[in-house]
Amino acid sequence: MAQLTTGPDGRQRCHWVHQTTDFIPYHDEEWGWPVTDDRHLFEKLCLESFQSGLSWRTILAKRENFRSAFENFDLHKVAKFTDADRTRLLNDAGIIRHKGKIDAVINNAARAEKLIVETGTLAAYVWSWEPSEDELGAPQSMTTSPSAIAMAKDLKKRGWKFVGPTTVFAFMQSMGLLNDHAEGCHIRDAVTRTRAALKRPQAALDNT
Repeated sequence: MAQLTTGPDGRQRCHWVHQTTDFIPYHDEEWGWPVTDDRHLFEKLCLESFQSGLSWRTILAKRENFRSAFENFDLHKVAKFTDADRTRLLNDAGIIRHKGKIDAVINNAARAEKLIVETGTLAAYVWSWEPSEDELGAPQSMTTSPSAIAMAKDLKKRGWKFVGPTTVFAFMQSMGLLNDHAEGCHIRDAVTRTRAALKRPQAALDNT
């Protein structure tokens, strides 16, 4: 069983929240709740890519800066970014100035556009990789899964960058494709109910 931490309000939460009180609203209101809108999904894939080798605390602190720099992660606008935009981003001290990751976001936006032509929505594609219960262990006991590995492999084949199996699994955790809140976390049961009532986006793909 994953460890828990008790917050200043007396409620038990996933242990990672103890790092900073800034994590409490993110944990309670965002992490693990199922998401089906393309903008939010694209944003989180980008931010998880930027997190590679860094802490989520660093990325969360800069999230509003990232949103401003990347047109609120409107993938159609990002796909049209030019060399001038790349230079602007590399000079933006408010974000992570990593050329490879910046180029990956722009590249991935264009790849996402092509994927949407095929599947209808980014959400339809993402949710077609939802992990099955039998491939998951106890909450927060895994850093990747067969579905995350398969999705990362498929994205790589489609030309996406900085979306390895660990990054994809972290994305799945945060976007509610699985409920990885710890047993005893005060959010876990509510997320379970929300996932049970969720109408999954219709996927136009066969992943077999």
